[in-house]
Amino acid sequence: MSTPGPTPPPRTASALVIGNELLSGKVEEANVAVLARALRGLGVQLERVVMVPDDVDLIAHEVKELSSRFDFLFTSGGVGPTHDDVTVEGVAKAFGTNVVESPELAKMLRDHYGERCTDGHLRMALVPEGAALEVSPEVRWPTIRYANTWLLPGVPEIFRMKLPVAVARIGADVAFVSRAVFTKMDEGDLRPLLDAVVAGFPDVGVGSYPKWQDPTYRTKLTFDGRDVARVDAAKDAFLALLPAGEPQRVD
Repeated sequence: MSTPGPTPPPRTASALVIGNELLSGKVEEANVAVLARALRGLGVQLERVVMVPDDVDLIAHEVKELSSRFDFLFTSGGVGPTHDDVTVEGVAKAFGTNVVESPELAKMLRDHYGERCTDGHLRMALVPEGAALEVSPEVRWPTIRYANTWLLPGVPEIFRMKLPVAVARIGADVAFVSRAVFTKMDEGDLRPLLDAVVAGFPDVGVGSYPKWQDPTYRTKLTFDGRDVARVDAAKDAFLALLPAGEPQRVD
């Protein structure tokens, strides 16, 4: 029986978060963490997040850059019916294509709004020419995808509703696993222990996160990767270095 080879590098992703309201602090960004967790379950590593205002040229610049550097790009925001919803135009400009009305989306909007359907509503039928309209059995309202770029809404509830469509289309690879150790030691005392584990397990991501005013622990340590055996070995190597009375908890 052949021995399994090393786990191949993960696919990569980036996110472009769009909106003046986010940069001004009027609205709090809530989609990146949801996206990152969903991608980790697929074995996809989110490596870059960029936030820009509602500016066609800036959006186009970032889409062109991010879509070429990473396997997947997810935009969040700017796909509604108002004047500041310019993501579709920015994506189209990045890929050198036109903005056109999708007959399928236009019909769905007219059917949904009936006599109340306006030109404003129909702006939500605009897509970059050549884009795919992705659906799933659970989510029939299409999500726009152009090549490796997914255009998702910025409203958190709708973002969460549509994200599973992208998850199903992308498909799962070797998922990331994470282990956590909670201690009452501070980061300064933990540094030499962590250095030893990082040196011995360069393929495992090691994180250290202090917590203030929590009586149960002072620092949370995490061990992440896609090779379960290596992640567990790194965690166990760290546990072996802890003094008596530690850890407080292991997850």
